Amino acid sequence: MPQRRPQRTKLSLLGWLLHALRFIRNYALRKRHARSASHELAEHALPTGINQEAVRELFADIAKAGLESNKEQGGNHSVSGATAGINANLNASGPCDRLTEEQVSAGAGEGRGADQALTAYTERERSLIHRIHHETEVANRNNVTRTEAYRAVYYRCPELQWALLAHLVSRNGGWNMTDLQGDLLPELLDEETRRHMFILLERINALIFHDAYPQLLLYEASRKEGRDLSRMLPCFGVSRFMLPVWSQFWQRQDSVLLTTALIVNEQHVIEKPLVQSEYFKAHVLKKASFLLQIPLQTNTVVLPYGSPLDAGGEMMLAGLVLERFSELSERIEFGKRLYAILIGVPEVMKGVMAFVRGVHHTGSRADYAPHLFTRERSSGQGKASFQERLEGCSLLDGANKLLSPELSAAWEDMPFEPPAREDWFEHKDAVRTYFAALPLPDIFEITFEHCMALNKLELAVQARRRFGSHTKRR
Repeated sequence: MPQRRPQRTKLSLLGWLLHALRFIRNYALRKRHARSASHELAEHALPTGINQEAVRELFADIAKAGLESNKEQGGNHSVSGATAGINANLNASGPCDRLTEEQVSAGAGEGRGADQALTAYTERERSLIHRIHHETEVANRNNVTRTEAYRAVYYRCPELQWALLAHLVSRNGGWNMTDLQGDLLPELLDEETRRHMFILLERINALIFHDAYPQLLLYEASRKEGRDLSRMLPCFGVSRFMLPVWSQFWQRQDSVLLTTALIVNEQHVIEKPLVQSEYFKAHVLKKASFLLQIPLQTNTVVLPYGSPLDAGGEMMLAGLVLERFSELSERIEFGKRLYAILIGVPEVMKGVMAFVRGVHHTGSRADYAPHLFTRERSSGQGKASFQERLEGCSLLDGANKLLSPELSAAWEDMPFEPPAREDWFEHKDAVRTYFAALPLPDIFEITFEHCMALNKLELAVQARRRFGSHTKRR
């Protein structure tokens, strides 16, 4: 168990400055250690390249099928008509192509054309379409239900490695949501800002799930049926880019290529309606409070691969810091690097799987760091009082754990509001570069770096209380 150090008394100005200098020195030392630890783990790393023969085949299929948009000829930017396998009818129109997603999910008898269009499918296929829509809607209730749904799909179909990656990223999304109601961020951000940040996190998490989960379920159904059902993807509003991807996956079972394509697809799905939204730019992405995440490193995705501390093990975290969230290419490469860590470093994959199997997602950081976080505030611990509690990855002697509530205690469920669906895919050349390589990052062992991010937040809170005009924010 980590040793506790004596709790500090309230720091003077000079004491605070000396403490900040010690923090900077320790951070530099630990950064070198992180590089060394990462290189040691990487010595046993597996190759993580992308099969370029399969990539060439995929983009050749895209070109042959005419899936690229043609604005000059009035090309339709809704879901494409490509609906079949690699060796068959990629150019054929599907019955769902001319309907909105809402019309399809509403089903027969709604008087909006859905019944007529769906008659091209068998009764069994129509039933499957409606079941997938229903299951997606039910599982899309909140971050906890989505995260569990991804885990369940991965267990049923382990070749869907993107589902495991999505499960882990979704866990981090939940932790980021509850951080907004924990002990530290409410000291730095007002309630309105935190609310807007939660809404953005929630809508990103929900929109990705809304787009991706039906694809996973349709593949699972294809496996049960013993035939490729990817021609039905337009019924779920999926980009035309993904149709040849899934058709090829049915043939090749290339998990790396499929995962890369899904990373590219899902980041494009959220780009226009959310990341480029003028509302979220004004209320979140261009605000100083959001830009502060870069130096404070609160935008870290961690992959817990050490044994839970309450079982006598040691907290160990792999992961990365996302520095430029607003840049599409940065998010895509970030996802690819996370995936490379997950599948390329055996020790990380083994530890992550033990964590995924053994720890149910609640949204609280106590899920992976029970020695630092508590799900409920300790009795007698007032909201207004704040004392420094951390030194590195340890609690100071006598210090209370940091509050990290479960999602259900932090935020109410927010009904999903799907934005107007437009197909993001226009030209294959715009995405071809993302399939060139799958690099393993130089530094990815970030246990102490993550702890230092928490220490930075504590320093920021202390600075605000000492040098700024503090107002009660909860």
